[in-house]
Amino acid sequence: MNYEELKDKFGKSMAEGLVDELTNEPSAHYVHILLLRELQSSAIFTTNGQDADIANVGIHAEDGFVEYSPVMMFKRKQTGSDRRKGKELQRNLLGIDDTMSVNEMKQDSPESILYGSAAGEEAISVTSRVMYDTAYSIRDSSVLVEEKFQNAPGDAFARGATTAIREPDFIMPGTLFPCVVTLRDATFEELVFVLGVTKMNKRYGAATSRIGRVENHILGIYYGIEEGPANLYISQEIARRLAAVDGGITTDRLRKVLYSPTLDVEVIKDLTKKVFDENIKEMDIEHLDNADKLVSAISADIVKEALEIQKEKASKFFSSVNSKGSKGG
Repeated sequence: MNYEELKDKFGKSMAEGLVDELTNEPSAHYVHILLLRELQSSAIFTTNGQDADIANVGIHAEDGFVEYSPVMMFKRKQTGSDRRKGKELQRNLLGIDDTMSVNEMKQDSPESILYGSAAGEEAISVTSRVMYDTAYSIRDSSVLVEEKFQNAPGDAFARGATTAIREPDFIMPGTLFPCVVTLRDATFEELVFVLGVTKMNKRYGAATSRIGRVENHILGIYYGIEEGPANLYISQEIARRLAAVDGGITTDRLRKVLYSPTLDVEVIKDLTKKVFDENIKEMDIEHLDNADKLVSAISADIVKEALEIQKEKASKFFSSVNSKGSKGG
């Protein structure tokens, strides 16, 4: 299926969640990409450079309340990694040599305009139209985080005892993060671009990290005029449903799930989709039929064609915003 066929088949179906012309004023067109991010190697998600990012939250059971500490994959860890991949694709496919330096991003960069950071001569602000939220592990950090130590440099030649050096906390392979990436007031071309980035990006964590390999499982695409459930709710509801497999949700069953050594990724993929689908029944959000066919059709050639179309739209849009800002000044 070529690009025009994809747009004709899926773009029209999602008209309620997409726009034809870019706008800097929110107009309640949303597309949601439901994901399960699966760590396939150790990763580092830390704010202070040493300790894993964790939260302290709780889940209600029929006989009490269970407190636990899931690992957090901060939204900026997701955004930064996806943006670097997006600029890499633009550079490779269109020859746009854009940068991550805030004040130097290019005006003709579809990625910078989508993420709201193209730099104008009058310092005009362009609203970001891709929204990420912090993702939470289903299990407790005590079964997901490992501390590693290495000998201090020169130990082989030391005459006395030396102190080992503690490395940053590592999140273990197999950790799962259900999450949603939301596009607001985006074009079909921008959706194709973000899907391409999501499919092709394999590294999350520190910018220079050689670890942190992640598989992004795209479970569904949704559209409508409002946002869906929060990532934390999805993770917690998955834990509750795992605990309820053999009966009611008790604190003991919840703890067994939260502190279990492993989770079946296929089971979690299915539960993630069920939790999201059931939660949006009362919302103005629709599921895109045959979304898997759209996702499987996304290739480098399709992304390139979408970027070429979007580059022209984005450039005209930014010029109009910049012009209005100059007149206002």
